[in-house]
Amino acid sequence: MIGYVTIGVSDMARAKAFYTELLSDIGAKVLLDMDRIAFLGKNMGSPMLAVCIPYNQEPNHPGNGNMFSIQLPGKDAVDAHYRKAIELGATCDGEPGQRIPGQFYGAYVRDPDGNKLAFFHFG
Repeated sequence: MIGYVTIGVSDMARAKAFYTELLSDIGAKVLLDMDRIAFLGKNMGSPMLAVCIPYNQEPNHPGNGNMFSIQLPGKDAVDAHYRKAIELGATCDGEPGQRIPGQFYGAYVRDPDGNKLAFFHFG
């Protein structure tokens, strides 16, 4: 259902490096790079993440209540992606843990621009 999600960033090179490294082990890479905006994903037919310098050339602002999430195959993968994000410069916004008993395991970080993302596993 989701084609892509776009987040505003202040430094394209930093954002592309952060997300390329963070998501490389799940098959994501930069698929299309048009200077001001770059699309990352597995292929153009799957959901993608776009990082961009805002079109209006105003400073980027992380949205209050906005978040995007990355579904992973298990709790170990959630833990590993959380640690990797922190190593790459993200900040903790909720350590890995069981959120809904037996159903939802998640971890939350803020990227170097303050955008919130979650890593999660159902089951």
